[in-house]
Amino acid sequence: MAEADGGGDARAPLSSSIPSGKDTAWFDVSSLLHRASKDLRNDELITGDDFNLFAAMSALEIMDPKMDSGIVSTYYSVDEAIENGAAPIPLSIDRTSDIQCVIDIMDHFLACEATWHKGGSLAQTVFSCIYLLRPERISSHALLHSFCSVIRATCSALVSAVSEARTNEVKYFNESLLVIFWILLCVQHFYHVLTCLRKPQGRGLELAKKHIISCLSELDSMLNTEEFLRHNSACGTVENEDEKTTASGCQPVGFDSTLNSRSAAPTPPRAIKLLSWKKAVNYFQKLLHDLDVICSYPLDPVFEGAMRFAVDVQKFQPDLVARAHIQLLLVQDGKLYGRESLFAVICKAALLPEGAKNHDIQKNESVQQLGQLLVTLFRVLCANTAWQRRKLGKILQDWRIIYVQLELAFRKEFGEAASTTVEQDLLLRVCKHILIWVEEQTYWIALRFLMLGFELDLYSTDEYCMVYWYIYNYLIKLAEKTHLKIMLSNDSSRRKSKKKKDFVKDVGKDYQVPPVVQLIQCYIYVAQGLMMMLASLRNENKIFLCQGPFNSEHERFVQHFELLQKACLPDHASFFSFSETVANIRFSTVSMHNCFKDAQKIAKDLRGGFANDPDRLAELRQIEQVAEHNHVALNLLCRLGSLEPSLKISFDFIHHPHFATASVKRS
Repeated sequence: MAEADGGGDARAPLSSSIPSGKDTAWFDVSSLLHRASKDLRNDELITGDDFNLFAAMSALEIMDPKMDSGIVSTYYSVDEAIENGAAPIPLSIDRTSDIQCVIDIMDHFLACEATWHKGGSLAQTVFSCIYLLRPERISSHALLHSFCSVIRATCSALVSAVSEARTNEVKYFNESLLVIFWILLCVQHFYHVLTCLRKPQGRGLELAKKHIISCLSELDSMLNTEEFLRHNSACGTVENEDEKTTASGCQPVGFDSTLNSRSAAPTPPRAIKLLSWKKAVNYFQKLLHDLDVICSYPLDPVFEGAMRFAVDVQKFQPDLVARAHIQLLLVQDGKLYGRESLFAVICKAALLPEGAKNHDIQKNESVQQLGQLLVTLFRVLCANTAWQRRKLGKILQDWRIIYVQLELAFRKEFGEAASTTVEQDLLLRVCKHILIWVEEQTYWIALRFLMLGFELDLYSTDEYCMVYWYIYNYLIKLAEKTHLKIMLSNDSSRRKSKKKKDFVKDVGKDYQVPPVVQLIQCYIYVAQGLMMMLASLRNENKIFLCQGPFNSEHERFVQHFELLQKACLPDHASFFSFSETVANIRFSTVSMHNCFKDAQKIAKDLRGGFANDPDRLAELRQIEQVAEHNHVALNLLCRLGSLEPSLKISFDFIHHPHFATASVKRS
């Protein structure tokens, strides 16, 4: 390493172009660097107190094509590109050619914007268009000017949301005008969709749906024009469809992806690959369908409904733009859908009476922190599944901590409350209900964390046993807290509606298990049955054993459940307790055979309870299929006693995304 000498002889007169600060002075060090470069050998580095190896790795390497964003640029500036004729105005003296050029520009814009939505740099995609960067130049071209104006408005709306051959010339001219008409309409409708989605309290959703239908119609019309435009273009046939960013296959004028390399420092030096025109259209079709799903969902300001909304929309795997609008719709001005305060939402979710939402306890600092945790949870559920799972694991500790803080705060509030029995009784009910609800949501978050592991394919088959053991334990806790919450609410309602002696008589009666708790019980049986089946295969047939050259089963257990262990969820859940539970399970264990049968029975009985909920009915059918097929596979394995070499057993998610189905086949 060669170290720079800061001697006085290297100093040059103070530069007049850079003003000195209060405690600093600027000097021209060009001569110093020039002399130092002569003394440096290969692999040597100038170091100093404020410049080390890490800083050097992060620095701009001048003249390096991989690190110098300016070296790969075609033009030094937008003005130079214009002077060299990169973006002519008019595009062509010939009207037919002019229209063709405009269509190509519009098509290429579609590919640029779709690539930007998918994560491409804005400077290398949408802002690679010279016409867009200098809108005043195209004011004389009404069509191109209006199109660029809408594009700029659309990009601004998205940035804020996410921050968001001429065989027949006359015929060709008329058809081309029709294509342009479809593309302008499409862009305008898309802009109106984004604008309507941003209206408060979901007031623009119905109008947004109408624009979505119109926009999809225009996209279909655009797809139908591809053959016509390609046939009439002078560019010839493009062999690779993935290279084509316009319907005609022609290269559009006025675009340069390296144009902003020198002026925009964050711009990556290497050019990105744009989506093809057809893929771009398909992307916008998918985006519009996702936005239509968002607009069609009932905005019931109930916590459970909002949670189901956030989770159900994720089944369509929406991209960033759609996910951003889900989040903006869910929480507006600190309220659910901009309508209900977070404390009112919590009170309703905790099954408290309507008047509880006005209680002074909402001013408590811990209660307000709970509201912020709720906002964070909604935002996390709107993220992509990989990021969502990581954040769910991390916020678990926050939910455990807030439970303790709320418990202490409620005790203090109860001690300071007025001595009147009515006020104390209401405060006690509010505290009890909220604490039970917080526990219930904590177990739901942990369960969601585990379930997402299947969607992300994080578990191997020989790890399913431990995962279903953990899920089984969480489901039991979730069922307990949900049932307790409902029982408390029922007790409060009965006390209010019945006389004291009638209430005492009714206390001895058994409560009917609510459908939502029965559904969780159905999951419990399936998870327990899968865990026991996998444990039996491990113990009797020595398959699906968690063995490998790198990590032991204990190490895998820690890797998968470390965040749950840190949050102590559930209590006493350890690798030792898991090993002890599954060690002696065999195919002869009677309870295992009853698990899948009981799950089937509950699923069938629950159909009437969820007759008006098509999503729940679909879920029940899936669970019923999983239980039925696993029961058949279990009986087959029991009859065989031990697996023949020709028999292969596998677990696939053909009926349900989180509960596996066993399959026994001959190889």
